[in-house]
Amino acid sequence: MKVVGLTGGIGSGKTTVAGFFAELGVPVYIADKEARKLQNESKEVKEQIIAIFGTQAYRENTLDRKYISGKVFSDPEMLEELNNIIHPQVAAHFGNWKEKQAAPYVIYEAAILFEKGGYKKCDFSILVVADRAERIKRVQERDKSQIFEIEARMNNQWPDEKKLKLADFIIENKDLSNTQKEVRKIHQNLLKTS
Repeated sequence: MKVVGLTGGIGSGKTTVAGFFAELGVPVYIADKEARKLQNESKEVKEQIIAIFGTQAYRENTLDRKYISGKVFSDPEMLEELNNIIHPQVAAHFGNWKEKQAAPYVIYEAAILFEKGGYKKCDFSILVVADRAERIKRVQERDKSQIFEIEARMNNQWPDEKKLKLADFIIENKDLSNTQKEVRKIHQNLLKTS
């Protein structure tokens, strides 16, 4: 079974694209969603996060994402420490999930697929791109975040120009009907290679 990495900068619409693949019957693994579950449900992960960020990292037994974001997106070393806790756990979880799937290929959606070298474990990669101003607007609407917070997160991701060189497929996510057509076209291509 092939693994197809799906990525894009914050607000690019990668989760929407993942949804279009799911509608075609493709099993989709959303790494960020699973990471959030692990941060809240795994005792081992919680203990490691508290060891680095203190007890204020959790509020009512749930990770305080705003507190953590405030720490890690202004401190690359802390972000690296957090990633070193979460990424191996997510990778193991994905491996177990993948073994239970019965499909020609699965989608592995991850925000920093290229930055952390995860694309090397994929057979193909898809990059979702969108205009920076549009991405900021989408995230503001979705998360009610301040522009400076969004830009801090964007600055911790590679620019699209760097990712374009590594991607096998590129989806420009401007118009949803065109994006959906692109997904169908890529799906047909991927089925031919399976």
